[in-house]
Amino acid sequence: MSRIFWFLKDLRLQDNQALTHAANLANGDEDKTLYPVFFLPKDYSDQTPLRQHSVFASVQALSLDLQKRLSVFDKDPREAMASIAKALGATSVVATESFDKKGIAEQVLVFEALAKIGIELELVGSNYAVVPGSVRKDDGTHVRVYSPFYKRWLMELDVRPFELDIESVMWAKSPESFDFAAPESQSPFEVKAGEAFARRTFARFQKRALTDYSQQRNRMDLSGTSQLSHALSRGEIHPRTLLAQLGNSEGEEVFRKEIAWREFYADVLFHNPDTETDYYEPRFEKMRYSDPIKDATLLEAWQQGKTGYPAVDAAMRQLITTGWMHNRARMMTASFLVKDLHFEWQVGADWFEKHLTDFDPASNAHGWQWTAGCGTDASPYYRVFNPILQGQKFDPNGDYVRKYVPELEHISGGQVHEPWLLIDGLAHGYPAPILNHATERIESLARLEEIKAKN
Repeated sequence: MSRIFWFLKDLRLQDNQALTHAANLANGDEDKTLYPVFFLPKDYSDQTPLRQHSVFASVQALSLDLQKRLSVFDKDPREAMASIAKALGATSVVATESFDKKGIAEQVLVFEALAKIGIELELVGSNYAVVPGSVRKDDGTHVRVYSPFYKRWLMELDVRPFELDIESVMWAKSPESFDFAAPESQSPFEVKAGEAFARRTFARFQKRALTDYSQQRNRMDLSGTSQLSHALSRGEIHPRTLLAQLGNSEGEEVFRKEIAWREFYADVLFHNPDTETDYYEPRFEKMRYSDPIKDATLLEAWQQGKTGYPAVDAAMRQLITTGWMHNRARMMTASFLVKDLHFEWQVGADWFEKHLTDFDPASNAHGWQWTAGCGTDASPYYRVFNPILQGQKFDPNGDYVRKYVPELEHISGGQVHEPWLLIDGLAHGYPAPILNHATERIESLARLEEIKAKN
């Protein structure tokens, strides 16, 4: 008799409620055996080289933490889990519960397949400090706005971590495990990942930037953020672990609120599962949008960071080359795609999903919808980010732009945000702006008036 623990987006050993539960069950069994298993993402072979290396680094780190007893399978768990569990003589499979549409559907199918052969799938805990769906109004309905959500979310918090005695567990590896090797494709840099790295990253953040987090987190040119989004998306560290170490200083309070934003979007997606790809506010479906095929040249300029707006282009090139983008830059580039180029938000969300190593379905979909003006914000569409002013304010010396746009390295200081004003600003191949922001802002608001008139 044995047990299986199915790792999903919880690639860590400590503060893992479901894994602790599985270990306790195994320790109560006669042979005490626990098989840790992981299934490669279904789209792994289609992912960008950076995303493939990101997955490999995370899984390799977890495998080392498990003394290389992690079983990796290049199969669809919906079809393979039952046969694997039967072959291993497992009496149950334990996993962290998923709350996004795809994750829920996958777990339902695995549950049904296991049930047919008399094996239980037990879902425990979540990847959030507060389980999505738990925050409710007094009348029992869910909270639709962030500020009241945050207040009630705080009341639901329990930041006591789950501790696991790793040595007490009889870890075992399946003989059918897939030999997961490093991707053949080259990565532009070594991807660092894993539970230990995540904890070190948080410790460095506490010393480096947490005190000034409220002031510096929006600066694209500074290292003012936690750099933990990748670890959180992979579950290499639980938000509860972070929250347990926070005090009440201004910086710590703002960081706590940022974690709550992630949980708010997970809650919104849980209650509105179709909004991962559909509009939260359906009326915006009726707006006039650019066509990704007919207007492919404009779309490609945005994707490749060649719009002629330096801050936008630096951000898009950061995404392509590093698999990550500063949050302020995400809002700015999203606004540019939707409000200046007039594409639907899903076009940008798909591009981010393709490239972000910290991709999270809820944060991606609802971060985009917040900026696009069709999300949970009360009066959002009139917010149109000016790409020049954003650069001047959050990259005042131009260091961020020069780091990712070498064609502008010859321009010093903040002048880099308007290179077309300089005699030699475009001398090294950087393009002139592909549009006039002021004109497109007016056009964007005119399109809003059109759908308001229709309604």
